[in-house]
Amino acid sequence: MTTTAHGNRAATTILLFLLLVGLASAQQKPAVPLVQIASGDLIEITVFDTPDLSQKTRVGNNGRIDLVVGGNLWLAGLTSTEAALAVEARLRDAKVLRNPHVSVNVLESASQTVTVLGEVKNPGSYPVWGQQPVSDAIAAAGGLTQNASHTAALTHKGSATPQTIELDGASHTASNASLFLLPGDRLVVNRAGIVYVLGDVGKPGGFVLDDRAPITVLQGLALAQGMNRTANMRGSLIHQAAGGPQQQPLDFKKILADQTSDPVLHDGDIVYVPLNAAKDWANRGLNSVLQMAVGVVIYGRY
Repeated sequence: MTTTAHGNRAATTILLFLLLVGLASAQQKPAVPLVQIASGDLIEITVFDTPDLSQKTRVGNNGRIDLVVGGNLWLAGLTSTEAALAVEARLRDAKVLRNPHVSVNVLESASQTVTVLGEVKNPGSYPVWGQQPVSDAIAAAGGLTQNASHTAALTHKGSATPQTIELDGASHTASNASLFLLPGDRLVVNRAGIVYVLGDVGKPGGFVLDDRAPITVLQGLALAQGMNRTANMRGSLIHQAAGGPQQQPLDFKKILADQTSDPVLHDGDIVYVPLNAAKDWANRGLNSVLQMAVGVVIYGRY
């Protein structure tokens, strides 16, 4: 009897020890925040053994869904587990099923998205779970347009101040590898400047500027494959100033001979090279040149 009593006390002591260890471990584990269903979420409701009652539906702006049978039901603010219990209760109350077993899964969360705008092919909001590299967000938006710059404005959720980030080359990744997008963030890809080289050149059109490396008149002519043999050596540089377009004469011969400065081009500038053999081209006015810039081909960097 004594041996049995000692054995029982030892077993009880071990059980109490294990219970205390388990409680301590549970207290040390960080609480995992529960994701709540929100308006706009796409959810999947599975009613076990009754596939006709299962459905995929999007939560309306009023926070409700329409069940296949059972009417509309408020789910906004509930977790997946709570939503499943609410659907079960509705099916019981509506006498659809006596003992329903339901699961609810969030397929697309409207609150777990990032917004990608600006110079991307398909601007909009895209789902994200946890951290997402900038390059993945741009890829989800269809990639950059040919007018995209090397910079973007990143605004984190809860912040009113955008942060300017650099995009590295054709990979479109952030130059700072530690930068990631989180749910609720907003990324706006900036537009690059465009300069126009028009008239008697090899490839007239608009050329996207590299915002990290300004170009001059001669470099713009090189992008346009140079002046033709019939080109007039006197042309014009048209600036888009605050008070309206302003025309500046250019002497290409002196610029090529380094006898005068080679002006730096800015966004919206137009370099116009007239025909040498046609006075009507050489005498074109400012408005005529501006009209030529409308609808020309834009040559991107990528």
